[in-house]
Amino acid sequence: MTTHFINNQRVAGSSGERIPVLDPSDGQVFAHLARGNVEDIGRAVKAARAAADGGAWSKLAPSERGRLLMKLSNAIAAQHDELATLEMRDCGKPVKQAKADATACARYFEFYAGACDKLHGETIPYTPGFAVMSFYEPHGVTGHIIPWNYPMQIFGRSVGGALAAGNACVVKPAEDACLSLLRIAEIAAEVGFPEGALNIVTGYGHEAGQALADADGIDHISFTGSARVGTIIAQSAAKRHVPVTLELGGKSPQIVFADANLDEALPVIINAIIQNAGQTCSAGSRLLVQASAYERVLEHVGERMRSLRVGPATMDLDLGPLIRANQLERVNSFLTNASHAGLRTLAEGSISPDAPAAGFYAKPTLIADVPPDSMLAQDEVFGPVLAAMAFDDEADAIRIANATQYGLVAGVWTENVGRAMRVAKAVKSGQVFINNYGAGGGVELPFGGVKSSGYGREKGFEALYGFSVMKTVVIKHG
Repeated sequence: MTTHFINNQRVAGSSGERIPVLDPSDGQVFAHLARGNVEDIGRAVKAARAAADGGAWSKLAPSERGRLLMKLSNAIAAQHDELATLEMRDCGKPVKQAKADATACARYFEFYAGACDKLHGETIPYTPGFAVMSFYEPHGVTGHIIPWNYPMQIFGRSVGGALAAGNACVVKPAEDACLSLLRIAEIAAEVGFPEGALNIVTGYGHEAGQALADADGIDHISFTGSARVGTIIAQSAAKRHVPVTLELGGKSPQIVFADANLDEALPVIINAIIQNAGQTCSAGSRLLVQASAYERVLEHVGERMRSLRVGPATMDLDLGPLIRANQLERVNSFLTNASHAGLRTLAEGSISPDAPAAGFYAKPTLIADVPPDSMLAQDEVFGPVLAAMAFDDEADAIRIANATQYGLVAGVWTENVGRAMRVAKAVKSGQVFINNYGAGGGVELPFGGVKSSGYGREKGFEALYGFSVMKTVVIKHG
C-alpha cells in the first residue's frame, strides 16, 4: 500500500519515494509505504480544511456525526480479523493482543458515537437585560501524530474524540505501523464519511510529522510519543499559538504494601510490564515493594517471569518481538548498563527456539535492588524490563514513586482503604489504580499525564473538551 489516503481516495506520494515495512517477527520487508513530505501534508490539510469550512462534514448535525461514527465502529468490528492480521504483521503483536486492539478501536468509535450530541453548553446568570450562553465548537482541523506501539487503539482514542467534536482530521502514523490505519480510513469512506473528514499521510516523523506540526491550516495537534519529540511538536505549534495535547510516556510505579493480596496482584503486575512486549507508555515498569514483603514478592514475580515465552506474532505466546532493531538495541543497552552497575538479574523468560534469528526478540527480565536514582529506575526502557526496589513505609513509597520526571500511571496494592486513598492522592500521576491496573483499558477513563508525561487528556468524555473550543454569546435584550 504505497499511497496516502486523502479526500476519500488513495493518493500517490508526490515524491514517488517509498519506505520499506519490516515484519518484526522475522526482520523481513513485506510492504512499502509512500514517503510523505510537506506537499503531501499540504494536500491533506487542504482537503480537511474544505471539509471543516463549509464542506459536507461541517454541515452534519451532531446526531448525524454520531450515526457515522457508529457505522464505522460496526464496520471495524465486522472486519476485526482483517485489521488484527495487519496489526500482527506490522507490529509483531501476538494474535490475542492484535485482536484486543481491534476490539478496543471499535469500542472507541462506539463510545464517541454516543457522545457526539451530548457536548452541551450552559446558560450563565448575568446582568439584568442580558442573556448569556456558552457552547462548544470544533477547532476545525486537527492533526494527529500516532505512535507505532498501539496504532489502532491510539487512533481510536484520538481521532474518535476529534471527529465526535466535529473536527476534520489529518493523521500521520508512525512509519513503522501504518497499515491498519490506512485500512480504517478506507472503511470510513465506505460507510459514508464525507470527503476530507479523515485523511492519512504516511512518512517519517522528521519529514511528514514535522510538516504536520508546522502546517498553517492545523488548529490543534494531538501527539503521543517521546518527551523529546513532544517538546519539538509543542515548540512548532507554539509559533502559531496552536493548542497541543501531549502524551509522552512514563515510568509508572506498582506500589505493593505488605498486606496486598498477591493472588490478585501478581498476574496484573506481570501483565503490566509484558503487554505489547513492554512497549507501552503506561507500562508498570517500576515495582516498589514494602521491605518486609520484598523477598517474598520478588520470589513469586520471578517464578512467573521465568515461565514467560517470547516468539513470532503467529505463535501467540506471552510476548511478541519488539518493533525494530534499534528498539532491541535500546533495551539491551539498559540490561548491559544494569549488569555493569552490579544489579541483580533475578529472572528471565525465554525466547522460543522457533523464533526467526532475524526477529527483534527481548526476554522479559526482572532486575532486583535497583537504586531509585539509577538510569533503570529513571528512564523509560520501552521493553519488558521490570525494575524492583524496596521501600520502608508509606512516606518512603510516595517519595520513590514521585522521584522521576514522569507522572502517567500508578498502581497501589493494599487492603488498607485509608492508605490506598492517601497514596493515590499523594502520587503525582494522571491515573492511579488501586488493587488493579489497566490504563490501556477503560475507553471511558480520561487518560494523560503530568510533569514530563505531558498534558491534556484523551479518552472518556473529557477528551471532547480538549478537541473543541468554548464560545460565549452575550445577548442584550433590554
